[in-house]
Amino acid sequence: QAQLVESGGGLVQPGGSLRLSCTTSGIIFRIYVMAWYRQAPGKQRESVASITSGGNIVYADSVKDRFTISRDNPKNTVYLQMNNLKPEDTAVYYCNARLNRSERWGQGTQVTVSS
Repeated sequence: QAQLVESGGGLVQPGGSLRLSCTTSGIIFRIYVMAWYRQAPGKQRESVASITSGGNIVYADSVKDRFTISRDNPKNTVYLQMNNLKPEDTAVYYCNARLNRSERWGQGTQVTVSS
């Protein structure tokens, strides 16, 4: 059974950094499109960044030049390095694995940016 487990969230001051990790099992990780989404209170879930099996990357405009997505296929893990964090980045961050019409989600990790 597929599992996606996020870690690395927490409380950070504005301008700080966090690195999220999503470790997967039960899927052929290297062929999946991996992505990070986030959902703030009272808002819809939105895509933050994605990376294909071939390494093509797309970022939301709001995080360009601040966030970096990467993947380590031998470790079945995708990362999200978040720098220069802003209060508006506060949300639950979810890992997503997608292959054609099949999708898997992690349970989410809370990121709070506050002084």
